[in-house]
Amino acid sequence: MVKKLKSISEKKSTGAAGLLDGQLASSVKDSAQQIWLAGMGAFSKAQEEGGKVFEALVKEGMNLQKKTTGIAEEKIGEVTGKMTAMADTVTAKAGQNWDKLESIFESRTAKALAKLGVPTAKDVDALSKKVDTLAAQVAKLSKGAAPAAAKKAPVAKKAAAKVTPIMPAAKAPAKRAARKTA
Repeated sequence: MVKKLKSISEKKSTGAAGLLDGQLASSVKDSAQQIWLAGMGAFSKAQEEGGKVFEALVKEGMNLQKKTTGIAEEKIGEVTGKMTAMADTVTAKAGQNWDKLESIFESRTAKALAKLGVPTAKDVDALSKKVDTLAAQVAKLSKGAAPAAAKKAPVAKKAAAKVTPIMPAAKAPAKRAARKTA
């Protein structure tokens, strides 16, 4: 276009004025037409390329979003791991403190019960064992005393006749028979 305008201006200086005006107008018209067509071509090209550029930008945005989501999830995972570890530590320390508190409470309660004279579970178990042992011994003695008591039955009848009025008659022979076997 610039070349055409230069050539027209050169002709202007050498040629007739009327001829030049017509050529200049025609040249300007042609140049304007070419500029218009170039603009239309650029617009069309921008529309075509604009869609492609837009799609490329969308793809790039999706990739960027995936990356940031991945990084965010990774950081959340790290923070979650740290928080879980801290919670475990706190839980363990709290459990230890509860165990200490429980043992202190148990020892103080045991001391208070001992001062009041309340037997402990160990005392009750020991007494239960002694009662079981004594019951077994009584059972042995009662098995061995049954034949002996049968032989001495006439003696028990004589003793029943000598019962004092303070004791009931039914209990006196049984107590004396028990004393004799012991």
